[in-house]
Amino acid sequence: MLGGGVCVASIETNRPVISERFKYDDQYLSKPEIEFATGGPMSRKPGSMYREIKGQAYCRREYMGGVPSNRITQFEHGQKGDYAVRMTLHVVEQCQIRHIALEAARISANRFLSKKIPQNGYHLKIRVYPHNVIRENKIATGAGADRISEGMRKAFGKPVGTAARVSADQKIITLETSPANFATAKLALKRAAIKLPSPCYIEVERGSPIAA
Repeated sequence: MLGGGVCVASIETNRPVISERFKYDDQYLSKPEIEFATGGPMSRKPGSMYREIKGQAYCRREYMGGVPSNRITQFEHGQKGDYAVRMTLHVVEQCQIRHIALEAARISANRFLSKKIPQNGYHLKIRVYPHNVIRENKIATGAGADRISEGMRKAFGKPVGTAARVSADQKIITLETSPANFATAKLALKRAAIKLPSPCYIEVERGSPIAA
């Protein structure tokens, strides 16, 4: 009985200690901690770490070395022409879009379009380029590290990728096609918007769907 009572008391005294960090630190109330697997020496960080624009732009590559290559392979798809329908994907908020997110949006939209529309029936163009270099202070974690080190505060870090800094309502992707493919083009831009770190909307600049 005494052992059971001690066990219950220790659990009760530990509960408020665990909740102290949530009581005094407001950032945990708005943004809960994200736990991700650390299987290797380094792991890819969540996109929420880089989507906010902070500080000056870091894009003078002639003064830096070891910048990872841009993952975007193509900025235009299809065939240029005088199409009747033109629609553009805009972001609602200002943010940073990493190059891997732009590539994911491009692949998602173009893959859907290539299955529904012939190659000469549309023209897709990425309107932004990831000039800004994002840095990270790499700290080894995982199986090899006995203790997780916090490292130096406000460390400069090393280049880990690139991102495009975009303002609110900026154009990201433009798509041109014929009125017969209006619904398909709109759905392709919706699929691309899922990959971006900001809410998006589609503006129809020219044309309308074909009358039934």
